[in-house]
Amino acid sequence: MSTWAAALRGVLPGLTGRRSRNKSQANGSDEAAETAEWTEAAAKAYAPVVWLIGKVQSGKTSVIRAITHSTDAEIGDGFRACTRNSNIYAFPSEAPVIRFLDTRGLGEANYDPADDLAVSEGAAHLILATMRAMDPHQDALFAALSKVRARRPDWPIVVAQTSLHDGYSAGDGHIEPYPFEPNAPSEAIARIPSDLMRSLAYQRTLFDKLPGRGAILFAPVDLTHPEDGLAPVDYGLDALTEALATVAPFGLLTALSAMPGIRTDPRARAADPIVMGHAMAAAGGDLVPIPVAGAIASTTVQARMLSQLGRHYGIGWDKRAYAELTAAIGAGTLARVAASLGVRQLAKFVPVYGQTAGAAASAAASFAVTYALGKAAVRYLHGRRLGTMDRGGVAEAYQRALRDAFSMAKRRRMSEREGERRP
Repeated sequence: MSTWAAALRGVLPGLTGRRSRNKSQANGSDEAAETAEWTEAAAKAYAPVVWLIGKVQSGKTSVIRAITHSTDAEIGDGFRACTRNSNIYAFPSEAPVIRFLDTRGLGEANYDPADDLAVSEGAAHLILATMRAMDPHQDALFAALSKVRARRPDWPIVVAQTSLHDGYSAGDGHIEPYPFEPNAPSEAIARIPSDLMRSLAYQRTLFDKLPGRGAILFAPVDLTHPEDGLAPVDYGLDALTEALATVAPFGLLTALSAMPGIRTDPRARAADPIVMGHAMAAAGGDLVPIPVAGAIASTTVQARMLSQLGRHYGIGWDKRAYAELTAAIGAGTLARVAASLGVRQLAKFVPVYGQTAGAAASAAASFAVTYALGKAAVRYLHGRRLGTMDRGGVAEAYQRALRDAFSMAKRRRMSEREGERRP
């Protein structure tokens, strides 16, 4: 029995025990039904939780619909009572990948989040708060979030500021391009209605006194139906899903990435050719471990790569950006990865703005370091767009990419040797 299966059987002894006792007696249909029941229960035991907190009609169902592509009817029928104050929606219901915990007790004088905390404790967790963009009365939401963060100060919060059209003039549509991101064009920002802008800003100030140290990100959205006549119907969804992906723990990020409506970083895929092309250039077009031109050539290639990635994300590189990226990667990171890989020459590299120090590096090492730097820069720039700095995520992206790059180089070299041996 695999470790994973053993763990599930430990979590679900009632189901698995009953299945084992009755297996010899069950006919084919009973076995299939029992297997389906066991699969659903097992998935629910491990499916991560997104905790939705917001007033009635603040847009929670619209967020679920946009992320899962479920209909309102499916969502309404799919919610099940979970605690005294909350319902839970599992998607998909047969073998859930993700669960949405909807707190319905906001506004009650004695709302206690203890039961809701117990539901999601141990699951990959994130709080998604919703509030209508033009609604300044958020005392109940703030009180609930204060109680949660007092107990779990590190939990991140993403705030969806919904129903932006409440602040539009009659007949107006959405502003294009989307004006609510850090590097939006000034002409788009200027078109935001002044009342809407003031309300969004006021709502954000409400979170200044929220306890805890976890990240708080905001995403203005307008998630409507086609018959509402506001196109696109998922206005701002990219910003919301980027925010979720930026602060989500690994297990939750994996689940979110499987959702039909999620594009965790729409720019990342288009950035891949930029990174790979420059990594190949740094290797001199060849992945065999022979000396390359040295630090100056690598610096030029890496500098151009960073410049192109910055333009791709709409963020300029300055001393602050270089210093933040360098600090996030960390000089010690490279040495630790080098030790685990057994690549001694990597210990000579220092990840400082595209430079490699020490003796001349091999082509494989130049490829790997450039590739890893590019992947780390993508993670850093993605966070900068959303107004957050995830040092741990940048360092993790660098380490993972470095390992991947050396694996690619090794496979390439083995393939070349196979070709050399053929007559």
